[in-house]
Amino acid sequence: MTSVEAFEGADALRRAWSSGLAPDPALTVSQWSDRFRMLSSRGAAEAGPYRTARTPYMRDVMDALSPAHPARRVVLPKAAQVGATEAGNNWLGHCVHIAPGPFLLVQPTVDMAKRLSQQRIEPLIDESPELRARVLPSRSRDAGNTVLSKRFPGGVLLITGANSAVGLRSMPARNVFLDEVDAYPGDLDGEGDPVSLAEARTISFGHRAKMFLASTPTIAGLSRIEREWELSDQRRYHVPCPHCGAMQWLKFAHLRWPKGRPEEAQYHCESCETPIEERHKTWMMDPANGAAWYATADEETIARAARAGVVGFHISGLYSPLGWLSWVDIAAAWEAAQGNDAMLKTFKNTILGETWQEKGEAPDWQRLYDRREITFALGTVPKGGLVLTAGADVQRDRIEIDIWAWGRNLQSWLVDHIVIEGDTARPEIWTRLTTLLQETWPHESGARMALARFAIDTGDGATTDAVYSWARLNRGEQVLAVKGQREGIVKAPVDGPSKVDVTEGGRKIRRGLSLWTVKSGYFKSETYRFLRQSPPTDEEIELGADWPAGFIHIPKSGVTSEWIKQLTAEQLVTRRDKRRGYTKLEWQQLRERNEALDCRVYARAAAWLLGIDRWDDTRWSTLEGQIAPEALAGPVNTQAPSDGNDETETTPPIAGRILKRKPRARRSYRARYME
Repeated sequence: MTSVEAFEGADALRRAWSSGLAPDPALTVSQWSDRFRMLSSRGAAEAGPYRTARTPYMRDVMDALSPAHPARRVVLPKAAQVGATEAGNNWLGHCVHIAPGPFLLVQPTVDMAKRLSQQRIEPLIDESPELRARVLPSRSRDAGNTVLSKRFPGGVLLITGANSAVGLRSMPARNVFLDEVDAYPGDLDGEGDPVSLAEARTISFGHRAKMFLASTPTIAGLSRIEREWELSDQRRYHVPCPHCGAMQWLKFAHLRWPKGRPEEAQYHCESCETPIEERHKTWMMDPANGAAWYATADEETIARAARAGVVGFHISGLYSPLGWLSWVDIAAAWEAAQGNDAMLKTFKNTILGETWQEKGEAPDWQRLYDRREITFALGTVPKGGLVLTAGADVQRDRIEIDIWAWGRNLQSWLVDHIVIEGDTARPEIWTRLTTLLQETWPHESGARMALARFAIDTGDGATTDAVYSWARLNRGEQVLAVKGQREGIVKAPVDGPSKVDVTEGGRKIRRGLSLWTVKSGYFKSETYRFLRQSPPTDEEIELGADWPAGFIHIPKSGVTSEWIKQLTAEQLVTRRDKRRGYTKLEWQQLRERNEALDCRVYARAAAWLLGIDRWDDTRWSTLEGQIAPEALAGPVNTQAPSDGNDETETTPPIAGRILKRKPRARRSYRARYME
């Protein structure tokens, strides 16, 4: 080695040693993001260098996550797609590069955690050279570097789901990012609130620990992010009016447009009332022009939050940058949601970033009884009904079945109420139920309609084995074995199917019974929303007014007050689990019998599985054409009904074996067995 080489080697060693002794660069998270973050086309709509100026309201949120900031808990209730997850990812990148330490990132489920890792975290690392040099690529044989675990000098990243108690208990964490906390389960395997379990991971780090909680809010009184927000200083992003300069935070009430013309939507200054065009939004949100976050909580709450190190930021879709969600889009979404509580809830949650006040009280049964309709009678299918489903509730001494017809815009009609009396342990009761599967009901057009789907509750008591046995004998598209679930995570209103017939070794039996899990509370809330709707007046009907979407039609003939009371037999209440420390909503019975409500839920679940929520106008028109009087002279249709789960299906499904030729005269099921 020459003297020159020795000198260069010693100089390099001194530089490396000095670099190690030097303090971390004083970069905030937003500064790091603008300098080092690259957005990949794999996970971002706008690929290229990250620019905080694109979403300027996120600068203070990210900087509150910086190590030098005194905040220990950052809370962000927000609209969907406003850049919150990317802000959290920037914080992660800053920690890996500048301030390493154990980092815990929690998604609602493990599956979502894997998807986030592959679609967001891996591109974050791959596209940023500073991170790529520190985080080794995932290797199947390296337990420290997998899809859900990333090691880097001075720390480790663990990505997990809120439905995994093991993941939340696995390691201490200095930094915790809890994304979409309102989608977390209320209680995790009997161990308590997932947020509390994650927070417990930070105890050993004391004042150096930080937590970032972000979520689109859900239901008032149940929303975690709402509770966290109320304990914070409640900051709002104030922007100046381009006309008078008055500072204000954007409120939906000031977005105005002529009814029916959302394309003319403009924001009106709350001070000078001058309309503001959307092109001014970029100027308004720029901190250089005065835009800033201001705490809006009362003085006592602000002081308490400051002592606890809790800061809160709220951002709605009204602040969405140009090219993303526009004010015109928001106005159009609001108009489209009118008269539909489900769409209004989505609007408030995902666009305004606000909680939805659920109406959990039971509808007035007397009002429903008084508004029964005389235009059709029990035992017949009215003009608008195009597909039949049934829900069955099994008791020890009887089986109760309700038949519902479904039409456009989720309108429904009670077609029949049948009770099969007798000990359900006796085979003849189940023989009569099998006979019902072959029954048909007369349609107003002159056709006869059979059941497209029949959902039967398997329960969890003495009747379960009997239901399983009957469902096995009648397996196929028509019969659905279902089980209601009041709490817990269900990915959709109806989840499954899962096999309940397995060998002792846990192997699924071929052609074994399939069981569908029904989110009962979802369909009960929907039913109550629909029942609260008012019918159009006679004058409105004469002028061609439509019935409200989802309206539930109940015939006067054959429907008793007892059935109406059963349909409204429960209410939604808020209950706080004092021992485990979380609040939840649950359905409580107001009276002993509630079979009509249960049967409605199962029939609705069957309709959902059939796919009627996704049918377009072409499908409904085809069904109307098949059942029209002029079409009854055609050949008998033998096509089996579609299950509605094939997204690529091009031919409309048939409404449950419509029989176009009148069958031979025979007594109805009701006449044979019930009268």
